Order: sequence, then structure tokens, then C-alpha cells
Amino acid sequence: MTLKNQVQLITYPDSLGGDLKTLNNVLLNHFFDIFKGGIHILPPFPSSGDRGFAPLSYLEIEPTFGSWEDIRRIGENFDILLDLMVNHISKQSTFFQDFLENGRKSEYADLFITLDKVWKDGNPDYEDISKMFLRRKEPFSSFTIAKTGNTEKVWTTFGKENPSEQIDIDINSEKARKLLTEFLVNFSKQNIKIVRLDAVGYIIKKLGTSCFFVEPEIYNFIDWMTDFASSLGIELLPEVHAQYSTQFKLAENGNWIYDFILPYMILDTLTKKSSINLCKYLEVRPHKQFTMLDCHDGIPVKPDLDGLIKTDDAMKLIDICVERGSNLSLICSSQHKEKDGFDVHQIRCSYYSVLNCDDDAYLAARAIQFFAPGIPQVYYVGLLAGKNDYDKVETTGDGREINRHNFSTIEINEALKKEVVQRLLQLIRFRNEYPAFNGEFKVLRSSELEINLKWQKEDKICTLKIDLTNNKSIIEYMDDLGNLTLYKI
Repeated sequence: MTLKNQVQLITYPDSLGGDLKTLNNVLLNHFFDIFKGGIHILPPFPSSGDRGFAPLSYLEIEPTFGSWEDIRRIGENFDILLDLMVNHISKQSTFFQDFLENGRKSEYADLFITLDKVWKDGNPDYEDISKMFLRRKEPFSSFTIAKTGNTEKVWTTFGKENPSEQIDIDINSEKARKLLTEFLVNFSKQNIKIVRLDAVGYIIKKLGTSCFFVEPEIYNFIDWMTDFASSLGIELLPEVHAQYSTQFKLAENGNWIYDFILPYMILDTLTKKSSINLCKYLEVRPHKQFTMLDCHDGIPVKPDLDGLIKTDDAMKLIDICVERGSNLSLICSSQHKEKDGFDVHQIRCSYYSVLNCDDDAYLAARAIQFFAPGIPQVYYVGLLAGKNDYDKVETTGDGREINRHNFSTIEINEALKKEVVQRLLQLIRFRNEYPAFNGEFKVLRSSELEINLKWQKEDKICTLKIDLTNNKSIIEYMDDLGNLTLYKI
């Protein structure tokens, strides 16, 4: 499959109207000509936590969202991207529940990583653990086996709970490989075009390493998955939050990657009123990327921008973000913090709010994103210029909920009346339709207070010019009659 170089939407199955049927109606009624690149539906599967990212299975759709028939109906008009959490599965899955009942005698026992697979005696060595990139205090959870009363410790990379709701799978086991292929085959039957390999950076557990993006083993796994997915007509998108050089290695391997650097760079540019760092980055970044500004988690900082930003500069920007209502997620592992204690993993906010609800600044940010080479994704909150949802954070206790507001159909209709949203839709249409975006990209000479980006394909040329003193954006482009036309965003 060849991915469409057009704008995609990211949404939860229930965040635009409440369920998949309503989502399809919303897309057809309001955005039929907008998301020609496709729809990324965040996990619609039965799940026991993490808003869908602790799936019980990939063979079913959560009934409160709808059914596979609803997914296929959306797929009649839009290419669909779904997630496959290759690192873990839910504690409530039939696979792990059978293990909890029968222990080592379970037919699924080899699907999981009992600690004797890592340490021969099954006892964790904390010197080894000190080298790991941890997402929780310890990378394992303890469970009592019903039939024997024995305690089993199994690897759990993620999860606030103890024991975790997200149980790592052993991607080296035959059981795991068979299960992953079964899930991909089902996706193919449901006409899914793109699959994001969520948390793929954590799949390799190897002593003496950080247990994160372990080379070359991770490439062997991704290549195996890519070959199989390709045979089914499915494109894969590995999702890895890592230092930029790691991302670039994935790109060199031929994989699509996420540009997790761009959201921070754009925010910093518009806040600091300096284009220097952004322009340098745009000149060297790989082109085979998916781009985004906002998402269901937050704006990445560490480890994604390690080596690209100075702590003092980052802290100044983060202080501004917090003043504007953002909250922060922090790095767990002390060895991955800076010597000065800097430990910000992500800035959690709506992108519209973090830009002080400045319409021109927000449209400038989107224009930069759309001009950066790659496939642009627009998160549903950003689509509707949604603001920070403090009530949801207070109700759930989860800081990420600040940017996860669920819009009713009434709220959607109201948001569509906003000038900033209509301006964004017009910009998306231009990005989707203008032929030059399939040509050659250049960063033009710019002063510190401006940004000049250019695309050209044959006689079709478009140039983005942003004045950082007032955040005004203009696109100059050659129309079908050969006339130079100005489009004020």
C-alpha cells in the first residue's frame, strides 16, 4: 500500500459524538473532504485501563463503541489506522487469566516474561535494573497463581497500578508470534490500511542494556513484522519515544517514524520568537515521517529532544507552559534525568491553550506542521481548537485528561462555528490538494523573526512565510492559470 500524502485525523472511538456510528456520521457530514489521508482511531478494543491501551484482545471491538461493521463502514471512505500494542496485553485478557489460574501449566505461560527468562534464578538484580529505562519503579509485578498458591513475577513495563494492568508479552516466543500474526490477519480482513506498533521500543529485554530500543534485536522484530504486514497490504508505523538519533536510525532502516521533535520546536519558535533552531532542524530531519502537534499524551520533551535543547532554555519554556495551565509528566528513572535534575517527559495541554488561545499563532503552528515533509496528523481536540479540560483532570486524577475532552455532537457543531476552526479546515484543504507537496522541499533563507518554507513540483510552487513578530502567515502559490496568488491563512 502507498500511504496518501494528505492530512489524517487522530481520535478516540468515543470522542467525537460518543461511539463509532456517530463518528462516521460526523466525518461524513463535516469532514468528508478534510481527512483524505485517513483516520487514526485510538484503541477501540475491549480494555481494562489506560483508555484503551491495555487491550484484552484485538479480535473484538468494545461493544459500547460499536462493532467491526462500524469500523468497516468508516473504512469505506477513509483509510483507517489502528494501534497494536506489541509490548503488552491486558491482565484481564483470557491469555493472562488462564496463566493466573494455571501458572506454568497454562497453555499461554510462554506468552509472558516470567523473571527466570531474564535472570536464571528468577530473582531480579537491582544493579541490572538500575541501567534500565523504567516507566515504573520496578519493571515487574507479582501475582498469585490460583491452583498452586505460588507467586509469579512477570515483566510489566507500564502501569500505575501494582500489580499492573498491562502485562508484557515475550515477542521471542512462538505463542506471541502466532498471536501477533493472528491480530494482523484480522486487521487485514477488516480492511485496516495502517497499523501503529505502539510501545515497540520496549519489546527487547536484555541484561546489561536499558531494555529500550535494544539493537540489533529490535530491527529483527520490526523487519519480521513489516514483511508479514506487507504481505497483507498493511503499512506499519513504529511508535518510539527516544533520542532523535534513535528515530533517525529507524528511518535509515526504511521505516516510517513519528516526528516527536516538531511539536516542541514549533512551540519554542512561536514562544521565543526565533526561527533559528526550527529551521536548522527542518533542514536535516528525515522526510518519511508522520507529523503531529498534539496527541492523547503530551508534547514530548525527554528523551526525544535530548541533545537538541539546553536545560535552561527548556525550563523557561516549560515554566511558560505551566503558567498557561499545562501539567507535566516526569521521567521515572533517575539515570535518565539530567545531572541538574531536569526530568520533564511530556508537557500535557491542548496545543491551542498552550499558545494562549492565539488564533494566528495556532494557525502558524499548523502551517509549519503541514509544510514540514511527512504525513500530517491532527488530533481531534486540536481540530476543534479545544482548550485545556481541567475538570476532567480533577475528576479522573489523570493529568493526560487535560487534552482528552469528549465532544458531544452539539459541542462539535458549536466548535465548527469558530473562525479559527474554519481557517484550519481551509488550510487542511490546501495541504491536501496542492500538487507541490508531492515535490521538493526547501528551507529558504530566513531572518530570526521569520520562517520561509517552499515546496515545488514542476510549475507548481508554494511558499509559506510567517512573521514571528505578529504570527501572521501567508502562502504564495502558483494557481492553475500560472498566476501568483496570495493566501492569508
